[in-house]
This record gives sequence, C-alpha cells and structure tokens, in this order.
Amino acid sequence: MAKGLRAIRTARGWSQDRLVHEMRRFAEQRLLDIAAAASLKTYISEWENGRRTITDRYAAILRPLLGATDAELRGETEAQEPQADGYADLLSRIDAAGSLSESMVPSFLAQTELLRTMDRQMGATGLVDQMNGHLAAMEEALTFAVLPGMRRPIATALAGASTLAAWQALDAGAVDRAWRRYELAKKAAQDADSPLYLAHAMGEQAYVLAEAGRPQLAVELVRDAQRTQPERQSPRLRAWLAAAEAELCAAAGPEMESAARSALERATALLPDDGETRDADMLSIFLNTGHLTRWRGNVLAKLGDASAMEELYASLDSADDSFVRANSGLYCDLTQAHLARGELDDARSHLQKARLLANRTGSVRFRRRVELLTGRL
Repeated sequence: MAKGLRAIRTARGWSQDRLVHEMRRFAEQRLLDIAAAASLKTYISEWENGRRTITDRYAAILRPLLGATDAELRGETEAQEPQADGYADLLSRIDAAGSLSESMVPSFLAQTELLRTMDRQMGATGLVDQMNGHLAAMEEALTFAVLPGMRRPIATALAGASTLAAWQALDAGAVDRAWRRYELAKKAAQDADSPLYLAHAMGEQAYVLAEAGRPQLAVELVRDAQRTQPERQSPRLRAWLAAAEAELCAAAGPEMESAARSALERATALLPDDGETRDADMLSIFLNTGHLTRWRGNVLAKLGDASAMEELYASLDSADDSFVRANSGLYCDLTQAHLARGELDDARSHLQKARLLANRTGSVRFRRRVELLTGRL
C-alpha cells in the first residue's frame, strides 16, 4: 500500500500538499463532504506508510484524480472475477451472453467511441472508473458466450476497447496495467479472428517496451506485428505500423536512422489517398496525410534532421484542437527541433505550451518528456 499511492502521486509530480489541494477542489466541485486540509495531509501520510487503509469514500476521489485503479492505489493484486456457482447460474449467464451478442455490441462500441473522444480531449485519468467498468462488462459477456458466432462480435469490441484502455494506462503512468490491457486486447483479437486488432495491439504494446528501456525489442515487436497476416491488414493499418516502426527506430539510436527513414517512406507509400481520417474496418486507427506529416516531423526531430521544422510547423498550422494530448507531443517535438538548432527562446516557448497541455490532460507520459526537455534548456 505504501508503494501504491506514493508511487502514483510522485509519478504525476505532485507533492502531498498538491494532492490535498486537488482532493479538496474535486470535492468542492461535486459538493462532497471530506476532511479538512490538515486532516487530509495526515491521512495521505498514513495511507502512503501503510498505517491507514484508503476507504472507498476517498478511493472514489483518488481514482479519477490520479487515473489509478483501486488495486493500484492500495498496492494490491487485481481481484479475479468469482466463478459462477451452480448450473442454474451458469446457464443464466450463458443465455444473457447470447442475447448480448446481438443487442449490446453496438452499445459497447458506442461507449468505447465516447470514451475515446473524452480521452482525446480531456485525458485519461478521470476515465479510469468508466473504462474499468466498460471492460468488465465485455469480459463478462465474452466469458459466457459459447459459440464462435456469438463470441466474435463481443471479442472484436473488447479488443478495440482494451487497446484504448491500455494506451490510457500508459499515459497515466500505470505501466503494468497497460501491459496487461494489451495482453487482453491480443487475446480478444485472436478470439475474434482479427489480424487487424492483433497487429494494432502489438504495435502499441511496443511503445511500452521502448519506454521501459528496451528499444530494440520494441522494434522487433512492431515488425512482427507487420508480419501478422499482412494480406488481411488494411492499407491504413499497414501505414500506421510502418510509421510506428519509424518512430521506434528513431528512438532506438543513431544506428537505426536508415531503418527509420525507410519505414517512413513505406508509411507514406502505404497511406491511402482517400481523404478519410479513420479506417472503416478499425476505428482505433486515426491516420491521414496531416497526421502522418506530424508523425514524420516527430521522427525527423528525433533523428536531428533540420527538415523536421518544416513538417512540424505545417502540422501545427493544421492541428485539430480536439487532439489535446497529441498536440502536447507536437509542441514537445518543436521544442526538440529548436534545441537541435540552438534556438533556446523558441524552444522554451513551445515547451511551456507542451507543459500546459500535458497538465491539462494529466498525462504522466508527456510530463516526463517535458521534464527531460526542460533539463536540456
């Protein structure tokens, strides 16, 4: 328990006093009655040192504030779902799952889309309860769906939602949860017989490896994703995977510069020129010419290429304001590009904007990048 709350709080860069302030502000906005600031400071210290258990009342405040689950706050292992007890109960769940495959899957997909939109605009931390409940409902339905025709639509919905949940966990700094969510997505994709969702989950999971300090293994994983039944992958997904490979190669070091540039060229060649932003077969993928321009600028900035500046400013001019977290990354890229040219004033200006957006979405991942760039100024 001592490791749970303290680790989550420090990953966000908050002091105990800042957590007290945020808890009280959260409570005031929702007309909740909580302890005074001095008492909360004592509670937090005792929670972090294992002398007091976090009650459900305060956990309900801490979860959306910190983007953590109950198990993560308390340093516990995720609880397993209880098994159905008795034949009558089992058959009841099987019957319910059978009806879900027809009537509830569109609702599952609509809920995932809503959570994706909220995440893009506001960040992941405040959605932890909704996402956990959403995944639990789909896992329950899939567990008791019997025949493949019943299982596939639920599994497909679960695969898409799980990759979203995993990316949210990674953004919130919950690396273990992110990894497990990607494993869930991969298993669901296999159940759905969907090489698209399987390859996408593998491609995103590679970022966990890269940020954990295993860039070479990350590159191997994203390349393996591209070899996962490529004949059944859509052109937009193949372009996305190639762009991901380029970014991961650029992050792996100068020895992979050639591979990064080659992957960028493949991504450009593969991207359909159809004017669409999303893949009709896989709504998890957002990629058009504008997005790829931003991605190319990101890769070139990592490589120290002077041409990155042109790509990044072109992306900035056409940036969609609803992609708040992505725009934080864009400002980080511009900071990095200006630093490479020794233009410190411009770098500071863009870094300040990146910091504001990272704080707005509660992104631990981009906060870390901002702090790394700050150290270079």
